Amino acid sequence: MKRFLYTALIALGALLAAACSRHKIIPDDELAWIFHDAFLANAYTGSRNMKLDSLNLYEPIFSSYGYTTADVQYTIGNFSKRKSARLGDVVEQAIVLLEEEGKYYNREVAALDTIDNVARRTFTRRVYADSLIRVRSLRDTARLRLTLDVQPGEYDLRLRYLVDSLDRNERGLKASVWLETRDSMRVNYYSITLRRNREENYSRRLVTDTTHRRLRIDLVTFTDKPRQPSVTVRDLTVDYTPPTRAAVDSLYDRQLDLRIFADEFFRAAIPADSL
Repeated sequence: MKRFLYTALIALGALLAAACSRHKIIPDDELAWIFHDAFLANAYTGSRNMKLDSLNLYEPIFSSYGYTTADVQYTIGNFSKRKSARLGDVVEQAIVLLEEEGKYYNREVAALDTIDNVARRTFTRRVYADSLIRVRSLRDTARLRLTLDVQPGEYDLRLRYLVDSLDRNERGLKASVWLETRDSMRVNYYSITLRRNREENYSRRLVTDTTHRRLRIDLVTFTDKPRQPSVTVRDLTVDYTPPTRAAVDSLYDRQLDLRIFADEFFRAAIPADSL
């Protein structure tokens, strides 16, 4: 990245040095900022495949610093006469400015990401929970069939299960999770075979939108003729998280309700005869 910036800025300098006449000499610090702005302009137009005349692209930059194209050309051409300065040093300074700016915006993006995460955690709520379910008969399996109405966002299912040695289903048991659309179609269907004789964790995240109506959970289905099951489910939870944008908006709305001053402060500032 650094070598690319260096090459790009040197090329810019060579282009501008093509014509020189006696004009203002721009201080090195300001020239570095001009190089900085010119590189950003190049990057912006290049990323959008925009083809602009170089004078139309750079002249507004030079003008914002109080210089003309001829001033920049003359300053760059003058470096060959200066023993104590090199154009490469100015390019290096521009690269440092760009790198520091990049670090700043990376931190800003990270801060925005943190706000998103805080908002999502703040408005995540538990919509279903059951700490212990034991299934010891075919009739009990109905306890492991859940139906939840949904809204746009994310639903996280988590649980621990144990199929012990008393289970009589030779070909094993399965668990299924899916979404149901508003026209009663089954979508986003997931199915797993439950492992036997050791406690296992199971989790599944489903993303919903306005086309979905229900979340269906069937934690025990049979792959063969049903026989006596022996299943224990612990810490079954379903958590709902709204879409990130909605969560952030709700977080800001909540902050707007905060009062900086107590009501007594405002009452004291209002003349008694106006009450």
